[in-house]
Amino acid sequence: MKNIIIYTDLDGTLLEHKTYSFDDASEALRLVRMKKIPLIIVSSKTRAEIEYYRKKLQNNDPFVSENGGGIFIPSDYHLDIPLPEGAEKINGYYLIKIGTEYSKLREILKKLQRDGFNVKGFGDMTEEELARLTSLPPHEASLCKKRDFDEPFVFYGSEEELNALIELVKEHGYNYTAGVYHHITGNNDKGKAVEILTTLYKSLFKNILTVGLGDSLNDLEMLKKVDIPVVIKKPDGSYDNELLKIEGIIKTVEPGPKGWQQAIKKILNMV
Repeated sequence: MKNIIIYTDLDGTLLEHKTYSFDDASEALRLVRMKKIPLIIVSSKTRAEIEYYRKKLQNNDPFVSENGGGIFIPSDYHLDIPLPEGAEKINGYYLIKIGTEYSKLREILKKLQRDGFNVKGFGDMTEEELARLTSLPPHEASLCKKRDFDEPFVFYGSEEELNALIELVKEHGYNYTAGVYHHITGNNDKGKAVEILTTLYKSLFKNILTVGLGDSLNDLEMLKKVDIPVVIKKPDGSYDNELLKIEGIIKTVEPGPKGWQQAIKKILNMV
């Protein structure tokens, strides 16, 4: 019998693109809870944002914040996951830190601004501006400001200018990725975090089967690290071209949580 672990993105994947609702995945979510399958959120969202959705989802599994910047394992988790050296106990979690401090990422963004790039980071915005940009309610926009390992930003310019920006970010030793927004991170990505967590679970269980679901470029490395990768259709009917190149990729027929539910029910019926 396979021990399944599900890794999932949130925005545009488990959460509907505009409303941030997961209602259309409720049947599959109940099935996952009933089968006691670990459902691990792997998101560009902050710890505070993910905690908000974990509560709504009745989820107490580990999670990965800010594009793989940190792995958070609840200190009261029902499974005795072995902790790697260097894990820190912080606010009810054991934190495995992979990313770079947020203040250093802000320094890079400010350099881009000084160099003439028309960019605006989340750290430059008020909660009201963020609420308008993201269509989040004000209280959720405030959670979005509590950043540790990732600076999302909006960019205004040509594709040529964006490519120059990406090269400059990389020259300074940082990573660039994209999802709903552009992101500057340290030497972390979702795939590294998934690889670490899967290794920890394998110390507890044999015959592990990993499933990953995502819709954007920042999900690429995560989907490369799982046994069953799933790309969620975008609201406009398209798929991320880079994700389509992954070997064995499964495409959903429906976008967002409808597609998430379709994929999970199909996979659970197969294994």
